[in-house]
Amino acid sequence: MSRRPLPRGYPLMPGAAPRIFFLSCNETPWGGSEELWARAALSLAEAGVEVRAAKPRVDRDAAPVRALEQRGIRVSDLGRVSLLPGKLMILLQYLLRPASRAFQLLPLWLQIKRAKPDLVVLSQGGNWDGVHMGWVLGQIGVPYALICQKATDLYWPPDHIRPKVKAMALGARHMFCVSRHNLQLFEEQIAAPLPRSTVVRNPFLVDHAAPLPWPDSADDTVRLACVGRLYPMEKGQDLLLRVLSRPKWRDRKLVVDCYGAGVNAQGLAEMAQFLGCNQVRFHGHVDDVKEIWRTHHGLVLPSRAEGLPLVLVEAMLAGRVAVISRAGGSGEVVDDGKTGFLMAGYDEDGLDDALERAWQARSDWQRIGEDAATAIRAQVPLDPAGELAQQLLALAQQSRVLAQTMDEAFAQDRGTVLAGDAASQ
Repeated sequence: MSRRPLPRGYPLMPGAAPRIFFLSCNETPWGGSEELWARAALSLAEAGVEVRAAKPRVDRDAAPVRALEQRGIRVSDLGRVSLLPGKLMILLQYLLRPASRAFQLLPLWLQIKRAKPDLVVLSQGGNWDGVHMGWVLGQIGVPYALICQKATDLYWPPDHIRPKVKAMALGARHMFCVSRHNLQLFEEQIAAPLPRSTVVRNPFLVDHAAPLPWPDSADDTVRLACVGRLYPMEKGQDLLLRVLSRPKWRDRKLVVDCYGAGVNAQGLAEMAQFLGCNQVRFHGHVDDVKEIWRTHHGLVLPSRAEGLPLVLVEAMLAGRVAVISRAGGSGEVVDDGKTGFLMAGYDEDGLDDALERAWQARSDWQRIGEDAATAIRAQVPLDPAGELAQQLLALAQQSRVLAQTMDEAFAQDRGTVLAGDAASQ
């Protein structure tokens, strides 16, 4: 997990080190949406900040968790009862899901009260899936910031939850969203402006210095990669398979390799066979993203819901062409026809049109990929997690100064009252 220390422009204040508590609501052992907070936490710990973290279902063998704990960052497992075996605990939480929130919130309450952090950073895979944790932070009165990795028209907060979502958003010291689209949609969903907000980027796994060499193709076969969780409700792989089953795509020298895991892996593989998509291959999860882009000319991803797809950023950094939907922030970083190809809608015809335009321009793909690599480097910083860490440190220090000022004012007022009482006696 590569990272850079905080620049010298962000020194720690005199006195005790700031205390920052990272909180993730992701209930899987580890998710890609957690890379941003984890890398920011490492940068802060290296700068001397006192850092702790907590999340549900901690996998002690996961590489990011090991990296955090090796740096001295304690990662607590919310809802884990030490006397129960891990698999039994997961089963109980699944069977008693509404009640399982109590397994998380009570330990969270106790940990926050005990740690007394200057700032809590709540990382969400969406924009309101951590509302139960946000409610706890509001009840305690601890300063907190939100990281929102995705907002989508597919998921709106129901009316019975929406007031708590709105209170969580408006109560945050700052909000960090990964695209302007996500921020604007969140404001619309709660019908309130969010002026204390910033668009941030996620860390990536390819080289920022220069794009990869263009891959050879001796027989002129075009190789596209569809990289993402195998979950068509959000990632839209079903649209891709329906389009690729059309006769014109079956007859072309095109191979589409699908990388990723998910709850619909078997269903999508069988759907590809059922539709006769012989040009589609499934490879499962791979750790080395760079190897995908060494051998593929482009990305295809017809998502229905996104924040800003990390795979899009990585493909563009690698100098590859993207055929992608406008979901989330994709339309903010891709210039249609110049640095990639955007779908007009979220259906088969929209994908077919974008793929066809890309196919007809395939002789220019290397140049388009070079332009994409230049464009994305102007929009994505070298160290996104380091930049977030700087902002979180500033928030923590501001919170500490404010708390100290309030304590001093309270002590002064109390002293004045006591002096007045003594004078009257």
